[in-house]
Amino acid sequence: MRSTRSTKRGVVLGTALITGLMGLVVPTAAAAAPSTPSAQARVAPIEWGECAPEDLANVPVDERDKFSCGDYAVPLNHERPKQGTINIALMKRAANDTANRVGAVFLNPGGPGGSGYRWPTTSRLDGPIQDRFDLIGFDPRGVGRSTPLRCFATDEDAGDVFSRMAPLPVTSAEETATLQANKDYGKFCKRFAGPLINHMSTEDVAQDLDLLRAAAGEAKLNYIGFSYGTLLGATYVNMFPKKSRAIILDGNVDPTLRLLDGVEYDRQRTKGFEIALDGFLTECDSVGAACAFSGDARGKWDQLVNYLRNTGPATLPDGTEVDEATLVGVTASALYDPASFVDLAELIQAVWDATHPSAQRKAAPADLAAVKALIAGAGKATRDAPPDSPYTSDDSYAAVNCSDKPFNNTQADVPGIADKWERQMRSFGRYLAWGDPALCPTWPVKNPDAFRGPWNTRTPNPVLVVGNYYDPATQYEFAKRMSKQLGNARLVSVDSFGHCILGDSTCVDNIAADYMVNLAVPGPGSVCYPDVRPFDPAAEMKTALGS
Repeated sequence: MRSTRSTKRGVVLGTALITGLMGLVVPTAAAAAPSTPSAQARVAPIEWGECAPEDLANVPVDERDKFSCGDYAVPLNHERPKQGTINIALMKRAANDTANRVGAVFLNPGGPGGSGYRWPTTSRLDGPIQDRFDLIGFDPRGVGRSTPLRCFATDEDAGDVFSRMAPLPVTSAEETATLQANKDYGKFCKRFAGPLINHMSTEDVAQDLDLLRAAAGEAKLNYIGFSYGTLLGATYVNMFPKKSRAIILDGNVDPTLRLLDGVEYDRQRTKGFEIALDGFLTECDSVGAACAFSGDARGKWDQLVNYLRNTGPATLPDGTEVDEATLVGVTASALYDPASFVDLAELIQAVWDATHPSAQRKAAPADLAAVKALIAGAGKATRDAPPDSPYTSDDSYAAVNCSDKPFNNTQADVPGIADKWERQMRSFGRYLAWGDPALCPTWPVKNPDAFRGPWNTRTPNPVLVVGNYYDPATQYEFAKRMSKQLGNARLVSVDSFGHCILGDSTCVDNIAADYMVNLAVPGPGSVCYPDVRPFDPAAEMKTALGS
C-alpha cells in the first residue's frame, strides 16, 4: 500500500550492495552484524557521522547539528548469516532535551517500500516526542539508500514493461497485455534482483529492526509505524514482545487476513476506498458551495464514471484528456489527504462540465493548473530518461507484498476477479483488482519465509492503535481488528478522512506524546477529531504554508 500522503507528512548507495547481474552479496565496511538477533552482547554500535548536505536541505541551518547519519550491515539471510550482509541506511535527529532524553524512536512511513531515511527531517513529531526522543529513520532492506532490490538494469527495460500495464484494463486486449507485462516483470526480477529477492518479507525487516534497536543502544524498541509500517510493528511485537516498549500503529492493516489470503485482503482493502469516496461525496454535498462538485455528488459521480467507460475520455478546456483510469486513479490518490479535497472536487467538476457542455455551469471554471498538478501527483507524469540510463528505482513494494501475501489465484483468474469486484465495488473494484492479484501469482519467489502469526503475544505495555473512520487505504475495520488481534493493545478512533492522522490532530498527538513519554494510554472508546475539516479554507492555507 504505497502511500501518497502529501509532503507535509513527510541515489547514494550504502557500502554493501547486491550486484544485479551477478546476484552476489558484497561484504561491507559498515559495522558487522551479529550471527543472530539474540546475540545482544556482540552487537556493534551504529557509527554515526555527518549527513550529506542535500539530505538536510529542508532543515533550518541552526538545527542541522542535531542530525547524523550512518550505515549498518545486517545479514542477508538471518537464518544463515554466513551468506553475507546487506546495508541499512539510517538518519538520526537528536532529542531537544538531552538531559531528560527517554530514548530513541524508530520511524517507518509505510509502503511497503517507503523510504524512511529522511523522516527525521519531515515527520512533524514535534513537541514532547521530539524533545525527549532521538528520531531514527531508515530505509528498510531493498529500499532507496539501503541495499536496493532492483529488477531492471535500465530505465528503458522498466519503461517497456510498465507501459504495457493498463491502469484499468477493460478490453480483452488490455487485459492480455497487462497480464503479460506482469509476467515479464516477474521474469526480470528473477534475472536481475539477485539473492535479496528471497529475503524481503516483513519478518526479515523485523529482524533487521531488532538489530538496529540494539545497535542504537536501546534495550527496548520505541516505534511509530504508518500504513504498512503497522504490519512491521505488529510483526516485531509478536516476534520480540519482551523487547517492545512503546509502539504506535497509525493506519492499520489486518495482519491475520493479509498474511492468510491476499485476494480477500485486497478485496476488503478496496472496500475502504469505496467507504472513503462515499464519505467524500456526502461531505461535498453537506458543505455546498465550498465543494465545486456539490449537488447530488453521488449521482453525478456514478453518471460520470459510466460516461467515461462507455463514451470515452473528456477533454478539458486546455486540451487535457481525462479518461476513466485517470479519474479513478487520481481520486484514489487524493482520498489519502483531505487537504487535496478542494482540488479533487474541482477536477471532478471540470470533467463533468466537459461531458455536459449544454448544461448551465454551477460555478466558475476550475483552476486547471491545480487540476493538472493533482493528475501529475497521482503518478501520471511520463518518464523521460536518456538512452541506456541506469535504473535507479527499486522494486521492494512488489517484493514485500508478494512475499507476505499468499495469492492462490492464477493470472487467468484475474479478469473474473476484476468483474466480480466491479459488481461489488463499482468505483474502485476493477482498478484495484489489477494490482497484486495480477502480479504476485507469477512472482519468482515460491514459498517465501514470512511471519504468519500468532498475533496475540502479550507485550509488557499496550500497543497504541490509531484508525481513521474514512481511511481509504486501511479501512477503519482493520484498525479494530488489529487492536483485537494483538495481545495487549488500545484503540484510538478518529472521526477523520485521510490515510493516517499523526500530525493532523492535536488530540491524537497529545495521546501519542503521553504514551511515548509516560507509557500512559487513554481509556477505552477514545475518539479524536482532526484539527481541520475537509473543504475548510484553513485546510488550503495549511497546505499553502507547507505545514
